[in-house]
Amino acid sequence: MSGQIGWIDLTVPDAPALRDFYQGVTGWTPSPVEMGGYQDFCMHPPGEPQPVAGICHARGHNVGLPPVWLVYITVDDLEQSIRRCQELHGKLLRPATGMGPNGRYCVIEDPAGAVCALFEPAKG
Repeated sequence: MSGQIGWIDLTVPDAPALRDFYQGVTGWTPSPVEMGGYQDFCMHPPGEPQPVAGICHARGHNVGLPPVWLVYITVDDLEQSIRRCQELHGKLLRPATGMGPNGRYCVIEDPAGAVCALFEPAKG
């Protein structure tokens, strides 16, 4: 699973508006994710139980993220990947952050200015 794109999120100021937009354009159906006072959304292809993307508010851990589709690339060792990113002239935009029982992620910028997230699944 390492090296694969494991998830994609869109972080925006008005998540419900974009939820409705993508539901109308792609047929995705939303399922709410409680975020402690507000809801983000997992988006499912029509009739499918497995979500393919998230639409999130630019709040909490997502404050300051650009309004782009942010891919999460799975890595085996997040700390090592962060070190290599910086050694290879990338930038760490969001430090390693826990995702509950799912694992940890960070957000990086490559030397060309493109932004992505790195995700280390929980072990075990």
